[in-house]
Amino acid sequence: MIMFDQLTHRVVQAPMAGTSTPELAVAVCNAGGLGFVALGALDAQGAGRAIRAVRQGTGRTFGVNLFCHVPARRDARREAGWIDALRPVFHRFGAEPPDGLSEIYPSFRGNDDMLSVLLAERPDIVGCHFGLPAPDQIAALKAAGCKLWATATSVAEGRAIRQAGFDVIVAQGWEAGGHRGIFDPDGPDGRLDHAALVRALLPVGLPVVAAGAIMDRAAARAAMDAGAAAVQCGTAFLRAPEAATSAPHRAALSGGQTVMTRAISGRPARCLVNDFSGIDDAAAADYPLAYDIGKALNAAALARGHTGYGAFWAGTGAAVSVARPAAETVAAISP
Repeated sequence: MIMFDQLTHRVVQAPMAGTSTPELAVAVCNAGGLGFVALGALDAQGAGRAIRAVRQGTGRTFGVNLFCHVPARRDARREAGWIDALRPVFHRFGAEPPDGLSEIYPSFRGNDDMLSVLLAERPDIVGCHFGLPAPDQIAALKAAGCKLWATATSVAEGRAIRQAGFDVIVAQGWEAGGHRGIFDPDGPDGRLDHAALVRALLPVGLPVVAAGAIMDRAAARAAMDAGAAAVQCGTAFLRAPEAATSAPHRAALSGGQTVMTRAISGRPARCLVNDFSGIDDAAAADYPLAYDIGKALNAAALARGHTGYGAFWAGTGAAVSVARPAAETVAAISP
């Protein structure tokens, strides 16, 4: 628990690829919380720059987060089918879909360049989403002195995290915004809320951080009463000036209605209801192949002034998010 004892406020800022920034992590850390910088959408050079930017802004403990998904299962027929399914939508905006799909976000598994950056920079905490790194990567990070965190959506995943030698489990409730951290997106999902998941994970024997629609002090206290060592908040920071949340995304938060969908990226993720979330996701290409064409569709729509195809990730508490500096959000949520 020592890493939590060092915090003035047991509020963890969720790493949100595309919206969380080094500036946001710095602001949270300097306010006495725990900031994270998302590396999943960055290459090794970009990751190094982001880590150094946080270090320049704060001397406090901070973390980084990586995607550890199984590489995409290539299926030419399925991919072509998904391109064809979205083709009429592209045509609405006078555009053509790409001819093929690419793995735009490589997994940390087997990513030697990213591992080299982490071993050189030695961030205090390395978090993992979608699964776990390879055993040799885990051993190298532990030898470098990094504390290891991983997201769990079930007790089985929590046990795997402990067996791998990790230090902390992030219990991601069904109500959480952004990508579901489930290891196998095609496997069973109990869809537990964060409080039930925290209670279920406590017997695993590691500190548990609660995540999922924690927007105020009352929710944070309830999570701590359930046994959480800290709370992780993402949606609560989306309106912070330090976040890179786009103007349309910020505006859409007030609507508050969210849905879990694979249509945007190929993996289940909770986003604000929009035109993209209304597309049937049953035949979506695998992650992150679907995200490749999803981004292309959003770009085509934006070129015509239409914002309904953005990846507006948010949890179920979106409607009560507040536009204020990150430091004020830390203080307002702190249990």
